[in-house]
Amino acid sequence: MDVMEAIYQRRSVRAYTGQPVDKATGEVLIKAATQAPSSMNEQPWAFAVIQDPKRLAAWSERIKAHVLQHLKPDSPLAKYRDILSGPDYHVFHRAGTLIIICARSGAHNGEEDCSLAAQNLMLAAHAMGLGTCPIGFARPWLNLAKSKREVAIPTGYKVVFPVVVGYPKGETAAVSRKEPKIVVWR
Repeated sequence: MDVMEAIYQRRSVRAYTGQPVDKATGEVLIKAATQAPSSMNEQPWAFAVIQDPKRLAAWSERIKAHVLQHLKPDSPLAKYRDILSGPDYHVFHRAGTLIIICARSGAHNGEEDCSLAAQNLMLAAHAMGLGTCPIGFARPWLNLAKSKREVAIPTGYKVVFPVVVGYPKGETAAVSRKEPKIVVWR
């Protein structure tokens, strides 16, 4: 699969078999992530891998409660209130693996660099026949001091990009994209 094919075919998968990726595959994905460019070559990323389905299910419930507790009526996330309130909604889509990409505190552009690493990871996973989905709902909860201690993320790191990885259950349809808005081309 070439890069353009991976870019145009990658989807955010929200239905998984639940089977975790094996350690060797996870390591390949993390190595691909670390090939991303980084500001001043700081490479500020660190990774946490969670493959415990009971823990992920428990965290899903706690994350939903956290998001709902802090959800403002004018928030763009307000439209997800009913979904988040549902007992069947699983924040991690029942994927077998969660990879949390963290930025070292004080890095010049750590969040941007970790986002670039995440894109590499997601494209590599797609090329390997795996599905991925960024889990933005989880980030605020994962950045709480108590949650970071529970996950064992060192205090000198900030959670930037939680992403689930796993074996897709079926096909994921393409979502239409808007035409690029080019504001200047001189």
